[in-house]
Amino acid sequence: MLEGGGSRGGPVNVNILLIKPFDVPPLRPGPTAASTMSKPQFFAYPKQGEVVRELFWYSQSVRVGDRIEVSGQGGWDPLTGRMKTDPLEEIDQVFENVQLALTHAGGKGWAQVYSMRVYVVESYWDDEAFLGHLIGSLKRWMPDHQPLMTAVGVAKLGAGPSAGMRVEIEVAAHDPVEKGE
Repeated sequence: MLEGGGSRGGPVNVNILLIKPFDVPPLRPGPTAASTMSKPQFFAYPKQGEVVRELFWYSQSVRVGDRIEVSGQGGWDPLTGRMKTDPLEEIDQVFENVQLALTHAGGKGWAQVYSMRVYVVESYWDDEAFLGHLIGSLKRWMPDHQPLMTAVGVAKLGAGPSAGMRVEIEVAAHDPVEKGE
């Protein structure tokens, strides 16, 4: 007990309680966003995917953990790179190319897509057959869900062998990694 002068001039009692230290395990840093995030894995499907990776220096898809993103896919033949000349066949090929890019990155395809961006050359915005076929393709490839979608009208799509594209689609998909993999 310590004693001293109080404000009234009398003694002040102060009790000090000493606590014996106990063993505390050392602190270990917990997981951080950087330590739990998977390293990106980039993919280019065979033939045309590999060609554009070398020519234009980009990948067809990337996987980070349980997320797969696919770069804009056009209506090119994935083996030869030739663009479809018929607009409706081009739409069909775009959907097939997205499927190819998703599965090449280990996904199961369109059923896992939760978000998409669709770019359409402005001259096709008012083409009812074109847009009807595009919407019909969405329903065929994703009959059980409607993903988020942003559609953008653009003046021009594609470069090099992809010049003249009328539609391009990029997607994000969720592909849960199984425990134990």
